[in-house]
Amino acid sequence: MALSHSSVDAEAAARLVAFGMRPKQLPARDVVYGDLVRRYGEDNAFKALTHAVAAGLGLMVLEVNQQAGAVLAATDESVFEIKMDSYARQAKIRERRETEKVLHGLIHLATAALGYPRPDDLANDTYIGRVSVEQVDAMVREAARMLDERAAAAEANNDPLADAPELEQAWRAYTRRPAAAATKDGRLAADTTRGMVSRALRFLADQGFLVPVSDEQGGTYRTTPRYQIQVRELAADAAFDDLLALDVVAVANAGGTLRATSSDTL
Repeated sequence: MALSHSSVDAEAAARLVAFGMRPKQLPARDVVYGDLVRRYGEDNAFKALTHAVAAGLGLMVLEVNQQAGAVLAATDESVFEIKMDSYARQAKIRERRETEKVLHGLIHLATAALGYPRPDDLANDTYIGRVSVEQVDAMVREAARMLDERAAAAEANNDPLADAPELEQAWRAYTRRPAAAATKDGRLAADTTRGMVSRALRFLADQGFLVPVSDEQGGTYRTTPRYQIQVRELAADAAFDDLLALDVVAVANAGGTLRATSSDTL
């Protein structure tokens, strides 16, 4: 029995969503994917159907274009939502205590802030940021130092900060860990902060958000259009603004090479 037009359209919309769930698949590399992305941009009915299919799966369509493909985000309680425990398994986090999870959250926040430190970077679809393991580690450490000074000043004025104690513990836990230490076979020890950052950046690369470009500075990556769209959503988070407000990030040149201001001291 031949499928009706509505069934064919629904199948096409579902296929577009399925493409979006393959993080490294791009429209430029697949004719069918490219055609579906083009149809999404030209056919409002198909666009609405794609959003409906995604919503039924607990997904939200952030954007669809030829550069990034279909970029999706899981809604709360979606079966596709990456829980921290699931991330811990994928990133091979040995300890899954709350502090450990928050530390990895800080690393991802710093990575996004380094990749796109200015509003113009997020607005410019051609902008490509670069981040490295050493840069991210330096930024988190510098932010932790500044937050520690702020907390000390507040305590001296009998005006304790309103931040959750768990977050304060996470910042201090980060600074207490060594930045780098080698294992017997010469690899970066997993429980060092740079070891944690390295796993986080590799995880982002596996998700199609970063692309490795060299082994310099512990591993250097470039951002992708897919990551830019995700960070635009993250930029609405107050924690992202707070981190940028510390003025820990500096832009080295107009070409998009970024550094943390304390990177030369570590």
